[in-house]
Amino acid sequence: MSLAFRASQQLDLPVRHNTERLQGYLLEQERVVGAMLDPQKLTLLAPGSFRYTVTSLNVFQLQINPVVFIEVVNSDGKLKMRATDSELSGLAMVDDFQLTLDATLEATAKGFEGEANLGVTVSQPPILKLIPVGVLESTGQSILNGILIGIKTRVGKQLLEDFRDWCEESNNTSIN
Repeated sequence: MSLAFRASQQLDLPVRHNTERLQGYLLEQERVVGAMLDPQKLTLLAPGSFRYTVTSLNVFQLQINPVVFIEVVNSDGKLKMRATDSELSGLAMVDDFQLTLDATLEATAKGFEGEANLGVTVSQPPILKLIPVGVLESTGQSILNGILIGIKTRVGKQLLEDFRDWCEESNNTSIN
């Protein structure tokens, strides 16, 4: 039996200074993705292609280590991220695991706006057969929401700091 979980988060992040430079900043894919996700767990595979090791999760005494391959593209003043592949390491008893990610970060006149949709479809491991499906689904939903809220919190702080740093660095470069 397959279990499916979904979660979504919206982002509205006002920027007070240098809003005219937001679109240019979004073109710095490696930098922006590194500010949104934990750079210690992010590996650049090729331009616009990343491998991200999600923080280990403990669910019903099981340790789960998702790895997501992410494609990043810029289009129309937006940075778009989507999962191209995923795997679970450390949980050999799961036959199928599919993670979907569709996220957009947009530069607007007021700041950054974005949306992230995260989904997981996974077979129910034999060790969890005694746990009711409703409990597993609500737990999975809660975990995905927690992941997105954690990323949203990080983005709210790190992205603004990195944008300020980028503006300062590029101002210093243009002065020299």
